Amino acid sequence: MISQIDAAYQDSLKNLEASKGKLEAERTKIIESAKKQAENLKRQIVGSSRLSARNKELVMIETDVNEAFEKAKTKLANSGNDGAYKALLAKIVEDSLPSVGSDEVVIECTKNDAELVKKIVADLSKKSKIKARVSDQPINALGGIRVKSADGTMSFDNTIDSRLERLKPLIRKNIARMLRGEAGE
Repeated sequence: MISQIDAAYQDSLKNLEASKGKLEAERTKIIESAKKQAENLKRQIVGSSRLSARNKELVMIETDVNEAFEKAKTKLANSGNDGAYKALLAKIVEDSLPSVGSDEVVIECTKNDAELVKKIVADLSKKSKIKARVSDQPINALGGIRVKSADGTMSFDNTIDSRLERLKPLIRKNIARMLRGEAGE
């Protein structure tokens, strides 16, 4: 009977030793799995934080860019008919006339620019083959002109507003670079 108890005791010790190895392996597996989950969670939290910070930065940049555009528009609206504006308007008219591909064009401009545009058109008519007349209907814009073919089939919007809109992506990119402290092109 004692030999049976001793044999059972020895079997129990062997089973216990075998179970210790299995338990240790299982414990190691659980710890490794927990470490991987913790690392994945850490990456998710860091990635989410970076994305959130980037989104906040983009919103701030967009707000600042829009504010810069509004200030520029205000400044342009208040610039009046100084020499630089007159030269710009003359260049806009000269460049715009051939853009609709017609020998007869109608030019639309703001009420404030009407007299200046009429003078510019009169000066250009001596050099150009294109017959241009200034419309009596003023447009609502910061400045610049819209040119239409006499039959109305073609038009070209070369107002300061439309020029700003066409350049907005490039300007926005450069302003964003400046706000981030990066070098421009």
